[in-house]
Amino acid sequence: MSNTNVGLDLERIIFIGRTFEEYRDIFNVSKEDLFDNKILDCPSGACSFTAIANQLGGDVTAADIAYYHPVESLREKGLQDLEHGIANIEKVKQNYKWDYFETADELHATRSKALLDCTNDMIANPHRYVAAALPQLPFADQQFDLTLSAHFLFMYADRLDLSFHKATLAELMRVTRREIRLFPLVDQTSERSAFVDEMLSFIREMGWSYEIQDTSYEFQRNANQMLIITASGE
Repeated sequence: MSNTNVGLDLERIIFIGRTFEEYRDIFNVSKEDLFDNKILDCPSGACSFTAIANQLGGDVTAADIAYYHPVESLREKGLQDLEHGIANIEKVKQNYKWDYFETADELHATRSKALLDCTNDMIANPHRYVAAALPQLPFADQQFDLTLSAHFLFMYADRLDLSFHKATLAELMRVTRREIRLFPLVDQTSERSAFVDEMLSFIREMGWSYEIQDTSYEFQRNANQMLIITASGE
């Protein structure tokens, strides 16, 4: 599939990611979660969870629309996005809690490490990084035991409508055997997404159950809960 087919050129992609340690705190990832499950991270962006988790002995696959582009281009774009993103955060520091990260410099260093670890692993292990444009994924039914999805659904409710949210979650359900974890439940203004309640109803309609759980991670204010969605019978 070409970049034209997926309809998203590199300039429209924001290639910034979180570290393995951030994912561990965001999703309350236990050793059992990591080592007893085949995991999908989607959309994974420049996150280093896949790289580090596999180094530790896990089985993690990353999927993102960004991976249609060459690694070198993504790394360069990621560095540009990082500088732009940090500058913007500096202007609205009051919208963030500065305890997980104490300074913008620490945030910059952490995001840089995630980008480097991710792109290095993309070069070394390209089979782990699958180009995909939601709401469609090139995976078999129930191919993964656990799916993690951060900073996508709910976060961009201003540009991804309810139909897209439902189609995307239905696709994640199709490829996931046991459990899906979504983070956070707020939008970019740090308010609870207007789609949350309708998506909870949709989850029940699909025959899955859910739980909202606090996490130990909060950088964007109010982004401190994840939605755990469990398949019937699990």
